[in-house]
Amino acid sequence: MDYIRLGRTELKASVMGLGCGGHSRLGQATGNTEQQSIAVVKRALDLGINFIDTAEGYRTEPIVGKALTATQREQVILSTKKSLREDDHLITGTQLKEGLERSLANLKTDYVDVYHLHGLQTEDYDYACSELVPALTQLQEQGKIRFTGVTEVFGRDPQHAMLTRAVKDNYWDVIMVGFNVLNQSARDRVLPWTRANDIGVLIMFAVRRALRSAENLREMIADLHSQGLIDPDKYSTADIEALLGPAGGAESMQDAAYRFCRYEPGVHVTLSGTGSIEHLEANYNSLLRPPLPADTTHALQTIFADIDSVSGN
Repeated sequence: MDYIRLGRTELKASVMGLGCGGHSRLGQATGNTEQQSIAVVKRALDLGINFIDTAEGYRTEPIVGKALTATQREQVILSTKKSLREDDHLITGTQLKEGLERSLANLKTDYVDVYHLHGLQTEDYDYACSELVPALTQLQEQGKIRFTGVTEVFGRDPQHAMLTRAVKDNYWDVIMVGFNVLNQSARDRVLPWTRANDIGVLIMFAVRRALRSAENLREMIADLHSQGLIDPDKYSTADIEALLGPAGGAESMQDAAYRFCRYEPGVHVTLSGTGSIEHLEANYNSLLRPPLPADTTHALQTIFADIDSVSGN
């Protein structure tokens, strides 16, 4: 495994992080037993993946906690999250603290390395800063969290309106941003600020529905063609498919997608979620391969340069 300094946190993080949410939730959403999901986490640790990302809302914190019982706590970077809304109401600072206590109990630890506000939306940003940031600061002072983080709702906010604000503040040590081949808009709207402010960057949505199969990709490209966002005479579906496969220097579409994200300047950890050890190992292999050929990367950047309306789901 390769490791990288996670911005100003100074944490030495694996370039691949295990995501415990998404459509799979460590396989809990697709039929895994608890023991099978625990085995996925343990295999990730065996591979040298030390960044584990979960959330109260994923309901996988207890699985992560059980998987880590035989691991020295300082060898793992634990990232978890608290959603801002409960029963359609914004949470208070007290509720945030209560949520962290539940997460600590689930994870069987007395601190988390990164605690995120989960899926913060633009309209709630001012409230989060005034009501919840002071609570986060108190939790840091108590040693219950080491660093603060914030994640966006990429599906609803593919233009990164919230993060465009957040990265200009000094509240957040780490951010989680949606970025993939299909929507690279964070390159200009978010990453220059994270680099300037030394904020740790976690990438989510590197692979989503549109990049899981050729059929899904064709559907997405057809839609982008129909909207006039990609010129079909210049970049056909077949051309784009070729770039994301062996002709473009990749083992597969997913391999291309992960490598494209991993080597984006300013990216630290690329998250990958799965309930399958075989799939985990395939993604691990992709993220340790060299960058895509320069001409492939340039072509993908050119084709999707103006796309900021899709998330890949």
